[in-house]
Amino acid sequence: MNPRRQIRDEERVLILALLKKLNLNPADYPIATEVDDYEGGIMGSIGLGDATVSDFGGDLIQAVYTDSDGIEIVISLTKDVNNQLLDLDFWKQDFSKLITYPKPENLVF
Repeated sequence: MNPRRQIRDEERVLILALLKKLNLNPADYPIATEVDDYEGGIMGSIGLGDATVSDFGGDLIQAVYTDSDGIEIVISLTKDVNNQLLDLDFWKQDFSKLITYPKPENLVF
């Protein structure tokens, strides 16, 4: 298992924008200061909760982003069964590396 790392500003900005789109109060969904990279950080997915104690509770929101190589990415913000943030999941259709990190204004809902 890879060591946790500090959340990046661009990740925090994206999560806050997704919560805002849902009209959810960020205070009700605190964002972890340390995260886990999934897939070695290739596609951009991060774990926000403690995977050893957090069970998937559902998607909060999904958005689509087109990377700079023209490949679509589905972005999901998920919660655990305790209603806490669990993952910011990126699924790139061809499983290739994320090239340009998405900005909130480039998302399609």
